[in-house]
Amino acid sequence: MNLAYLVLLLVAVGGWMVFQRRESVGKLLQQGVIWGLIFVGVIAAVGLWGDIRQTVRPSQSVLQSGSISVPQSPDGHFYLTADVNGTPLRFMVDTGATDIVLTRNDAQRVGLKPDQLVYSGKALSANGEVGIAPVVLESVALGPMQDRRVRAMVNSGDMNQSLLGMRYLQRFSEIKIGDRALILTP
Repeated sequence: MNLAYLVLLLVAVGGWMVFQRRESVGKLLQQGVIWGLIFVGVIAAVGLWGDIRQTVRPSQSVLQSGSISVPQSPDGHFYLTADVNGTPLRFMVDTGATDIVLTRNDAQRVGLKPDQLVYSGKALSANGEVGIAPVVLESVALGPMQDRRVRAMVNSGDMNQSLLGMRYLQRFSEIKIGDRALILTP
């Protein structure tokens, strides 16, 4: 039904334009071709957005050596994606955090129930003191690294991004920062 409406609207607008510019049909055809190319360009950009975004904002990759290369983002931080309980989660690498710290939203995405957790611990964050709930994640996979029963925390406060802290990063034999990339070597 929507398609029929759009076609009818296109015919009405197109007919009006032809009628208004019947003396200059060549110019009308030229404008029609230009608008058609603009339309095709927009459709192509929407269809290729995933590839364009990868070029503009590259993501992590696993090198032949098994190391994980994480490019530095424009804000100066390093963001990577790890599979937690089978769900991909985006983390900010935070050497100031001790543990993996999940936002309430991310905790829910991986099958935890943030409203039923016991926020027995306290942590000092940029937003002040917040409650934290200890949890155990069934699985965490990052590149070639696969870990089971990983200790983590869920933050009770407002947090924009889950954090990957030092306790998990110490599983790697080498952590190197250089050339605007973080290299994690298993």
